[in-house]
Amino acid sequence: MSDSNAPSSQRAPRPPRQSRTGTTSTGARKAGSKSGRSRAREFALQALYQHLVGGNDAAAIDLFTRDLAGFHKADAAHYDALLHGCITTAQYMDELIAPQLDRKMSEISPIEHAVMWIGVYEFQHCQDVPWRVVINECIELAKEFGGTDGHKYVNGVLGSLAPQLRAAEVAADKSDKGGKADPVS
Repeated sequence: MSDSNAPSSQRAPRPPRQSRTGTTSTGARKAGSKSGRSRAREFALQALYQHLVGGNDAAAIDLFTRDLAGFHKADAAHYDALLHGCITTAQYMDELIAPQLDRKMSEISPIEHAVMWIGVYEFQHCQDVPWRVVINECIELAKEFGGTDGHKYVNGVLGSLAPQLRAAEVAADKSDKGGKADPVS
């Protein structure tokens, strides 16, 4: 028998209501509020991790990743571009990233490394994605999959590359703000 008819003083206390915002307790976006491109970035990150850690072939990684639960909700074209584009241009992207680092590339977490690849690739090849969105998406990936403060490191590296890789767009943002660029958080 239910105690719903019992006086309120005798009912068991209700658990606290769950937040209905689009973020989890760690600040990462909830799955239901993610776009197809955000999901594509997540699957690309997982695939690039396999490449960095296991040295697996892009085609084999691609077949495996497409079978993962939830892939059908991802933007498959964006995933393809990220996975194959990052692997194909990995050496070039590492040459861009390395001068921004305070340590050797081999000491960077594979998750952060892959997230930075995604950011650099999108800066260069996805002009329809604003530079601030690229950085914010990469911060979200690092928060969700990376180490405790990995997102801060990714933010710093990509924030320093943005003026180089998206010079006109960053300059236009600075001029709109009276010469002051807001830090990306």
